[in-house]
Amino acid sequence: MKEMKNNPVSPVIQIKKLWAGYNSEFALEDINLNVLPGDFIGLIGPNGGGKTTLLKVVMGLIEPTRGKVKVMGKTPQQGRCHIGYVPQQVALDRDFPIAVWDVVKMGLLGCRGILQKTSKEDEKVILESLQRVGIEDLCTRPIGDLSVGQRQRVYIARALTTRPLILLLDEPTASIDPQASQSIYELLHTLNNKITIVMVSHNMDAISMHVKSIGCINRKLYYHGTKEITNEMVNAIYNCPIDLIAHGVPHRVLSSHTHEGEDHA
Repeated sequence: MKEMKNNPVSPVIQIKKLWAGYNSEFALEDINLNVLPGDFIGLIGPNGGGKTTLLKVVMGLIEPTRGKVKVMGKTPQQGRCHIGYVPQQVALDRDFPIAVWDVVKMGLLGCRGILQKTSKEDEKVILESLQRVGIEDLCTRPIGDLSVGQRQRVYIARALTTRPLILLLDEPTASIDPQASQSIYELLHTLNNKITIVMVSHNMDAISMHVKSIGCINRKLYYHGTKEITNEMVNAIYNCPIDLIAHGVPHRVLSSHTHEGEDHA
């Protein structure tokens, strides 16, 4: 009888020795990261540290200068349809009369022609997306009438219309009050039961309470595959000593590491 061997889990996102940037200036240097199915990774770091650039590289919007990126084993351009994306800021004319339903429907355009008619199946997907984020009762409301937190749920619903395997979020709770932020994080926790999530944020306290693992990024990535934020990691990304004080976050532990994060396998 042949011995059964455990098959290793394939990463949904695989990044090896990535260098990328703008106009010959590097925003990312030698990034290595494996995102596994079911991960909920939070990436923190200063403004201009490369967090948004990394998401754009994964989506195929920026070509790497060096290194390789795979999404579901494919190039970022080929794997893009497996990704739902929630950007940091969405330009909005609050007087423009567009309903929540139509904003969410725009998510279907990512992997199809813009002239293709909406089918009954499409309508079912839109409704399911609205239901998953708890705003189906707002579907006929103009998006300009909604609160910031409600609008963020609309944008998450829009990202879900492609039925993604991966959800990328860029500062999803920026400019949202603490109560609405907590609601968004609870929603993401539920979505993570079926979707792999990578979220970037500058809010260290909030992100440490809700993600499964944390990485620090400032051109280089410091990642151990755990929720632990070490003093060494933070000092490295902010280039100066920083005292971390956790208020009501008992599970964040600061301890020393003997080496810096490399691949997460």
